[in-house]
Amino acid sequence: VQLQASGGGLVQTGDSLTLSCAASGRPLSDYSMGWFRQAAGKAYEFVAAISWDGAASSVADSVKGRFTISRINGQNTLYLQMNNLKPEDAAIYSCAANPTRFVSSRSTAAYNYWGQGTQVTVSS
Repeated sequence: VQLQASGGGLVQTGDSLTLSCAASGRPLSDYSMGWFRQAAGKAYEFVAAISWDGAASSVADSVKGRFTISRINGQNTLYLQMNNLKPEDAAIYSCAANPTRFVSSRSTAAYNYWGQGTQVTVSS
């Protein structure tokens, strides 16, 4: 599967942004999916994950109540709705696919396929 993230940009504190991740080559429904982010000079950080059917999901404590992960398998697209953005949310956001479908894993090691990230910049 090939993954392409999009939707990043420059926003102000408190703004909202929706990221998309388009899958091609294999059906999105073959995978559970995750969003991770990497700020400059830092390691990858788990953001959110969702099982293949959306029945199970998980979000990081740092974004709980502000970010929502969702998917539309019929459109082969994964989303990350980000509300009330803060400067500390600034990072490159990447989507990833996990062949184990019924989980919402927080570990980068669970994900075999990664898309090119999209930059989110939040000005204060």
